[in-house]
Amino acid sequence: MVETFRLTLAQLNPTVGALAANAGQARAAWQEGREAGAQMVALPEMFISGYQAQDLVLKSAFVADAMDHVRQLARDCADGPALGIGAPWAEDGRVYNAYCILSAGSVHAVLYKHHLPNDGVFDEARLYTPGPIAGPYRIGPLRIGTPICEDSWHEDVAEAQAESGAEILLVPNGSPYYRGKHDVRLNLMVARTVETGLPVIYLNMVGGQDDQVFDGASFALNPGGKLALQMPAFTTQITHLDLRNDGEGWRIVPGAMAELPAEVEQDYHAMVLSLRDYLGKSGFSKVLLGLSGGVDSALVAAIAADAVGAQNLRCVMLPSRFTSQESLEDAEGVARALGARLDTVPISGPQQAVTDALAPLFEGRKPDLTEENIQSRLRGLLLMALSNKFGEMLLTTGNKSEVAVGYATIYGDMAGGYNPIKDMYKTRVFETCRWRNASHRDWMMGPAGEVIPPRVIDKPPSAELREDQKDEDSLPPYPVLDAILEGLVDRDESVADLVAQGFDRATVKRVEQLIYLSEYKRFQSAPGTRLTSRAFWLDRRYPIVNRWRDPT
Repeated sequence: MVETFRLTLAQLNPTVGALAANAGQARAAWQEGREAGAQMVALPEMFISGYQAQDLVLKSAFVADAMDHVRQLARDCADGPALGIGAPWAEDGRVYNAYCILSAGSVHAVLYKHHLPNDGVFDEARLYTPGPIAGPYRIGPLRIGTPICEDSWHEDVAEAQAESGAEILLVPNGSPYYRGKHDVRLNLMVARTVETGLPVIYLNMVGGQDDQVFDGASFALNPGGKLALQMPAFTTQITHLDLRNDGEGWRIVPGAMAELPAEVEQDYHAMVLSLRDYLGKSGFSKVLLGLSGGVDSALVAAIAADAVGAQNLRCVMLPSRFTSQESLEDAEGVARALGARLDTVPISGPQQAVTDALAPLFEGRKPDLTEENIQSRLRGLLLMALSNKFGEMLLTTGNKSEVAVGYATIYGDMAGGYNPIKDMYKTRVFETCRWRNASHRDWMMGPAGEVIPPRVIDKPPSAELREDQKDEDSLPPYPVLDAILEGLVDRDESVADLVAQGFDRATVKRVEQLIYLSEYKRFQSAPGTRLTSRAFWLDRRYPIVNRWRDPT
């Protein structure tokens, strides 16, 4: 006799703290599963609260409210399939990262996460109590084991559940994106299915939360590690997955196979989605940015247009006497190609007023970086005034290379609410601009075609804060700088390691010095999309005051 089971996978986008809205998404997914004849509908880890809720879970009122919403959800979804949903759960004065199984109007089972991640962006050991390894639960004909996210990265939970009778493994996740993350997940889940001999269903959430973006890309594996289902990346989707047992054990009926995009597209989609969600979940619908005619602001403008539409983007050119005619033309070209508004606000008058005001104090001193930074800070002041007046969030446009070495002015071009390219090195900025010019997808709200003129990409980068200024006057060429930064920041290599790779020691030491001296700037910088496992903020936590330097 052949047994069948239909499982609805809801790869959806929650909002942290929006308990009623998240519950509403869960009810709608449950209804869709019910209409499709599912026996169970599954949502990701911590879906009711949103993820990561961070120190919100230290508030007992928040946890109690989340639990009440889960109980109400159980009552609302009494007549139909079981519902699995992640939630914070309190018991005996302890708070757990839990997965709740709702059935027949009540909370049928509550499973606790056993392994609490405490690295990178995760701080769960501080927030939650580790739970015991849970056994399987039965839904209809099927016994299901559920390792929660990090639990599936270790062999003990899956093996214990298999040994206690689980027939499949359903893994709910809140797994944020970084470059290459999908391959890491896939390899780990192949290991779990090989070890246990069971099908593994990996369900991940979608959406942006502060610096993190969850990319979905849920999948399912049959025993032996054969891919049976692949859901799309960065896209909400509800999929009905069928399992069959013909006496030889449960197997997943092969389903749709979404094609996962190349790395450059995944990064771009992550930046668009994280910006769109950061704005929408914060209550903003419009953005503005300073459009300099350079490549970084051009890329951020394209991302913004793709995130919220060019009609909701204001670009502002703020020329000084050092701004070239070419930059004026290039800024106009970007705005025109995107279909965005472009305002021009010269800063020469305000700059002269500040110069005159400070002249008695600066008398006898030569112009230097001070005067350059005044220009940047005037631009920040004017952009923030526009942001306040029109309710448009100001975006900052510094790439990871600049953020790393402090090549940005605090309270100047660092002013703003979000920076989508904060974790993208300059050399990748060039590559991404070329990709966007050649590519358009249905999730982009901006226009197709060449939206960043090639001259913007090809010309030597310059802040244009003094005559004939070029970035390479004070920094190594970007291919060299980025390679050194990837070693020092992303791989935590020593100076000696990089010298052994052929880099000039004096150059490496100078870059190291700039990184450490700029920590205070990063501490005050706007959040931005996390694209790597070593993004500035939670991934890399350094003291602001730090006298140590690598002696090698």
